[in-house]
Amino acid sequence: MKAFVVDKYNKKRMLRLAEMPVPNVGDSDVLVEVHAAGLNLLDSKIRTGEFKLILPYRRPFILGHDVAGTVIRAGSKVRKFKPGDDVYARARDGRIGAFAEFIAMDEADVALKPKNLSMEEAASIPLVGLTAWQVLVERANLRKGQKVFIQAGSGGVGTFAIQLAKHLGATVATTVSAASAGLVKGLGADVVVDYRKDDFENVLSGYDVVLNSQDAKTLEKSLNVLKPGGKLISISGPPDPEFAREKGLNLVLRTLLRLLSRGIRTKARRRGVNYSFLFMWAQGYQLSKITALIESGAIRPVLDRVFPFESTNEALAYVETGRAKGKVVVKVR
Repeated sequence: MKAFVVDKYNKKRMLRLAEMPVPNVGDSDVLVEVHAAGLNLLDSKIRTGEFKLILPYRRPFILGHDVAGTVIRAGSKVRKFKPGDDVYARARDGRIGAFAEFIAMDEADVALKPKNLSMEEAASIPLVGLTAWQVLVERANLRKGQKVFIQAGSGGVGTFAIQLAKHLGATVATTVSAASAGLVKGLGADVVVDYRKDDFENVLSGYDVVLNSQDAKTLEKSLNVLKPGGKLISISGPPDPEFAREKGLNLVLRTLLRLLSRGIRTKARRRGVNYSFLFMWAQGYQLSKITALIESGAIRPVLDRVFPFESTNEALAYVETGRAKGKVVVKVR
């Protein structure tokens, strides 16, 4: 099968289009014929080796986390899916490989594709949808009447998280450029801060939750918009000791992550705020909950561009510019 692989960690090295064997199918796996694959900044960071200490992969390996396609084979222990089912998923860490014609995934990571979405639209959802769900529902326990600040509202996570937060009954603030204000207001944002004109910490206050996806400076400023007891949840780091424990990292890495996050954890504690880092995980059950929201019309995908499969390197370069509004997808079949 054709696939885009990482041969060597390098910021400038492109993915190689290669012939790779069709993956083996375990007893609990489904083999999916890939129709479309979503691209994420995580793909870029793994390609450059930024996460190689906590997500080691044996090279060459196929890149890609988000996938939509059709089941063509099911393992002997698979009960939820059968050949012919249209599905979508965020392939789990250690078993990624969406930038290919076929991918094998554990059935626990997979959900039926929303009936009202195309394959390209469905492929745009899993990673950002699960990230938003795990931050807002699982970690923040966001409730009706609360206030949440979602940074970078026009990005992949932002466009999904705004809609989910509104569905949960929260008041939503976000940051975008003036050109994207209409987009995020249409998704449900109540307060829109033009980051090129205003500093959000001077505009927002008394918030219950912040979803941080930006740099260290923005992370620290986010403390100032939270009320006592508020939750600062970062998906861009720094990782905290709890993450290290969950990942089962060795003592050296646990110590390193404790040191890297000590500053923000100390500042948060002094303000009576809770800081935590979230690295999203594959979860088919949660994705099925998202499917229901999409089919009900509560959430819609936001697609920026669809590239042909052969242009996967160009698509990844476009994602890396940070200019995409919503998600970028490659059409494999």
